[in-house]
Amino acid sequence: MPKLSPETHHDRILILDFGSQVTQLIARRVREAGVYCEIWPFSFASGSAASDRIKAYGAKGIILSGGPASVLEKDSPRAPEIVWQLGVPVLGICYGQQVMCQQLGGKVEQGHTREFGKAEVEVIDANPLFDGVWAKGNKQQVWMSHGDHVTELPKGFKIVGRSTGAPFAMIADEARRFYGVQFHPEVVHTPQGKALLGNFVKKVAGCNSDWTMAAFRQSQMDAIRAQVGTGKVICGLSGGVDSAVAAVLIHEAIGSQLTCIFVDTGMMRLGEAEEVERLFRHHYNIPLIVAKAEEKFLGALNGVSDPEKKRKTIGALFIEVFEHEAKAIYGQSGGAQFLAQGTLYPDVIESVSFTGGPSVTIKSHHNVGGLPERMNMKLVEPLRELFKDEVRALGRELGLPEQFVGRHPFPGPGLAIRIPGEITREKLDILRKADSVYLDAIRKAGLYDEIWQAFAVLLPVRTVGVMGDGRSYDYVLGLRAVTSVDGMTAEAYPFEHKFLADVATRLINEVKGINRVVYDVTSKPPGTIEWE
Repeated sequence: MPKLSPETHHDRILILDFGSQVTQLIARRVREAGVYCEIWPFSFASGSAASDRIKAYGAKGIILSGGPASVLEKDSPRAPEIVWQLGVPVLGICYGQQVMCQQLGGKVEQGHTREFGKAEVEVIDANPLFDGVWAKGNKQQVWMSHGDHVTELPKGFKIVGRSTGAPFAMIADEARRFYGVQFHPEVVHTPQGKALLGNFVKKVAGCNSDWTMAAFRQSQMDAIRAQVGTGKVICGLSGGVDSAVAAVLIHEAIGSQLTCIFVDTGMMRLGEAEEVERLFRHHYNIPLIVAKAEEKFLGALNGVSDPEKKRKTIGALFIEVFEHEAKAIYGQSGGAQFLAQGTLYPDVIESVSFTGGPSVTIKSHHNVGGLPERMNMKLVEPLRELFKDEVRALGRELGLPEQFVGRHPFPGPGLAIRIPGEITREKLDILRKADSVYLDAIRKAGLYDEIWQAFAVLLPVRTVGVMGDGRSYDYVLGLRAVTSVDGMTAEAYPFEHKFLADVATRLINEVKGINRVVYDVTSKPPGTIEWE
């Protein structure tokens, strides 16, 4: 996990993750309050060095997330003891509340029934968390997800709220500034949860709202200069927002020490290379190399169908190309020492299990879990602390054109992960054209900015159709469009049926090789946004 010096961010919150699916939403709510925070797996903050790690971070408050375990199980996760000794406010959410009570002398028992979904809590006492949000005697909607529940409070705590399934739904030890809630304030199903978390970080922990993109821009430029010195940096451009923002930020920091490389893998969107070249070479005057590597990538991926193998193969090939181009630019002895990437915080979170092991890793991102150990350059990742919406805000702060900043996300591995199964040139050509038609229809309907991400997926399925009085046997195309804030959770965009029918007609008429179109309505979770 990245660590920042106290000079970089004056006020900060530490979130200890016990494995909840929505821990990232806690971070989003804290940052929306203008306060910097980081998520650490509970295991990262455990062991003999835990005290030093946590003290060095300098948090003004700590939040304990929910999690799937039971505190009643042997060897279930625990918070490091230093958490209770630092003298800073602590907020326990769901499992975090139960851990707090269990470790401080209270009691947790298995419930007779599980409380899941919308619930109503009654506020029975005033509390700093509720200041200006909830009043004593009010009943408020919250989101519950628990089986165990607290049955006995530790010394010093009192009940400040209750629900039918959780008589200790909200608890407080105001002397030590320890608070616990059985519900999840971070999710939208708790309508005023964002305000409760805002009260914790600003009114209870006393954090200033100094997490701004202007401040981040300056601090990251200083950090880039300190890391790089007089060294040479190459930045891999994918055509997406993340790498573009990273490149412009790094160029602002170190100027001519940066050279950008766009690797044309043969798996890019229609017109991608030309658009990247116009923006960087002609608009920003940043040195740009376009590496033609289609043969190399498609050759290595020939016969590969496993999605994890695809990602790792692509990650390794990217590094090979970068290293080759760096030597061509700077020579054998004076090659680039650094590789810059647009890695984001969700990439890091999804690629590292909260327990530190491989069992719950969602997927390896080609620029995190997919990097080969033999890589000869050090990484510069100035966006590693940001969520996607924060990257867009930084792009606007840097003056990138809105048509580029507002682009939908595009994965580093490109169209490779939008073709489940084996990749061929024929499939890539079909998908490239289909994706272009789909996005064109969305733009013409005025829906592009309402949608977080939209794309087509060429399925490894052929079906029988009738075209021009003849039999066809062509591919099925899946369409995906989602709404989201940061990519950590997402809902399918509710297109009108007529729009989907019209798009399907266009696709079948304009793209040879497709005779059937389907729409993916899966949310995240349980699905991911991309198919692989």
